[in-house]
Amino acid sequence: MKKLLPLFALVALSPAYAATPEETAREVLAKSPIIDGHNDTPHQIAELFERDFSKFNLAALPADVLAKTHTDIRNARAGFLGGQFWSVYVDAALPKHEAVTRTIAQIDVVRQMIARYPESFAYASTAAEVERAMKAGKIASMIGMEGGHSIGDSLEILRQTYALGARYMTITHSLTTDWADSATDAPKHDGLSPFGFDVLAEMNRLGMIADISHVSEATMHDVLDKTTAPVLFTHSNARAITPHPRNVPDSVLKRLPQNGGVVMVTFVPGFTSPERRQWEFERSAVAGRAKTEFSGNPVGEKAVVDAWIAANPQPKATLAQVADHIDHIRKVAGIDHIGIGGDFGGVDELPVGLENVSTYPALFAELVRRGYSKSDLAKIAQGNALRVMRGVEKAAGK
Repeated sequence: MKKLLPLFALVALSPAYAATPEETAREVLAKSPIIDGHNDTPHQIAELFERDFSKFNLAALPADVLAKTHTDIRNARAGFLGGQFWSVYVDAALPKHEAVTRTIAQIDVVRQMIARYPESFAYASTAAEVERAMKAGKIASMIGMEGGHSIGDSLEILRQTYALGARYMTITHSLTTDWADSATDAPKHDGLSPFGFDVLAEMNRLGMIADISHVSEATMHDVLDKTTAPVLFTHSNARAITPHPRNVPDSVLKRLPQNGGVVMVTFVPGFTSPERRQWEFERSAVAGRAKTEFSGNPVGEKAVVDAWIAANPQPKATLAQVADHIDHIRKVAGIDHIGIGGDFGGVDELPVGLENVSTYPALFAELVRRGYSKSDLAKIAQGNALRVMRGVEKAAGK
């Protein structure tokens, strides 16, 4: 008796059958799960639950909590998340000693999260450990510090945070530090100060990735001038598409092939949609004028801003616009320099079609429709990020 093939196999063998973009995306992501460069769920755990893991179950969060974290295990599995750099974020305006203390507390949040869900998460500190975790069906969990203020201007603290598991540090956050200029604050150093170069050299020696999201263009170039290892932009987009100072200019994108670095494209609406960026700029101008005109009258100030918003509805960012940034980075830097850094849990709103971690396949399906090959998708999903990790380890002699 002949053995009958199952229906799905017969369909796949049919010459008339062509996989849909969605099917192709899921096929690739099943083999090459996504490594995401930036997720702020640990910050949300601290804010919403005061770091008390008895107050929630990350396996499946209720809708109101998921609306803030954009992340739980159920949705991460649905979205083919294979590896995550969990962001360790503390306010950039904190005094140095408090920033260090809170950073260590946030590292502990990530460690607790991994330990409490061992069936889903596995701590990883190297590229090989990431690959082992994914092969075992776990979400490889890495730690990234979001901002150089986290080390309190101390190389000793930098070394100790590495020992605690931090495998990247964003050189600045929203404020310029004593040693590096931020993209969103007044410059003081024209990039990195002499101590900033010392920090970079020590990161290279340790094997800690330099993340140059959030930094000024001058800082980006200083890092690329001196680093001995590939860099990451863990959550940034292309400035040529959306002219936000947090995005990467073409002058920097053109240098990535030589460095080997990767821009992990983000989903932040103001970095993604040029219309949203312009709206935010105009709203800020209105708010500034209202503050001056209604000095001492916060009710009148708020009324002016509310009236402007009512007359000028906020534009929504879209999944297609995220893909536009990927297209541009491919055009300028090449396919080997693109990754994903959604910033889930770090924003109040996300692009239409990318509302939480379950939606990654929809973005990859859009890339299929734009002509990206399976090999291209695998590089964007995880291959490029793993190459950076290996390059940083090699530069450190590890």
